[in-house]
Amino acid sequence: MKRKWLVGVAFLAFVGIAIALVVWRGPDWHAVHDAFTAVSWPWVAVAIGLNLLSVLARSVSWDTCIQQSMEPPHPPYPLVFSAFCVGLFANAVLPGRVGEIARAAVLRRRMPGRKGATATLIGSVFAHRMFDLFPTVTLVVWVLFAADIPDWAYLTLGLAIGLGVVLFVVAMLLARRQHRDLDTVGPVRQVLSRARMGLAIMRHPLPALKAAAFQYLGWFCQLLAVWAAMRAFQINEPLAAAGLVLVLMNVATIVPLWPGNVGLVQVAVATPLVNYGIKYAHGIAFGIGLQAIEASVGIGIGLVFLAREGLSFATLRQMEERAEDTMESMPVQERERARSGVSG
Repeated sequence: MKRKWLVGVAFLAFVGIAIALVVWRGPDWHAVHDAFTAVSWPWVAVAIGLNLLSVLARSVSWDTCIQQSMEPPHPPYPLVFSAFCVGLFANAVLPGRVGEIARAAVLRRRMPGRKGATATLIGSVFAHRMFDLFPTVTLVVWVLFAADIPDWAYLTLGLAIGLGVVLFVVAMLLARRQHRDLDTVGPVRQVLSRARMGLAIMRHPLPALKAAAFQYLGWFCQLLAVWAAMRAFQINEPLAAAGLVLVLMNVATIVPLWPGNVGLVQVAVATPLVNYGIKYAHGIAFGIGLQAIEASVGIGIGLVFLAREGLSFATLRQMEERAEDTMESMPVQERERARSGVSG
């Protein structure tokens, strides 16, 4: 109860920070309104379609990770896609990375009798996220040479890439560790060992290449979606500017302080566009529209598949609470190992 109270206080504090950001860096809201009146809706439709293609490509990448981490029979792709979409919905409407847990939990419901499947699926989610590193580095390097980057962004991009490299190396090391006989270890280490099985794709070059290729495709579709959204808001800048927006938007959502990091994302999008001659208020309007386009895809298809799975918003909240309760029930040393992803 005390932990939940502290989480609630922290959430309110973060919301206060978001409001303060909007006030401190607040635009001329009349100009924001005017920017929306000139939106080209056909370009909005194109951006939504490209985001849907991005979701499709990324889900295929996760499906590839699952196939390498679990013994047959593998869950069919439609079920994987359904779970992936529910995870998108959870990430869009709840703080934290609840969607990553929801993905595994939703798919696990469709795999009865598979002992330890939840932990392995969570490991596959982590492996799938690690393949974001390659398109991210490619995008950042391209943006560094092709885009007009504000000075403050260099350190931010460097820290983000550094963190990604560290996590990828940790994932590789964990994937290469020998698996113990699960019957000879305790229940907590069994969970951690099964989660490490989800990283199995890191040991198989060809499937790893396939997963990385689909992540590249997903990022490319998202890049084109940002460019299309810029056209929708009458921002006729080159593709490199869209790449800069995509990079900084993702950096602004690395740590999910509140749902969508609304407010922070808009500032992160609008500030660099000033260097391209785009007025700050226009950039804020574009940031609102861009996030709304992405959220419409995540929330829209997420709701469809949430209903298809027979789940509710309250169920997603229960998934989050059960994950927290599981962590709290562990001994302190084991809990720390679980959070760091390291087992003995």
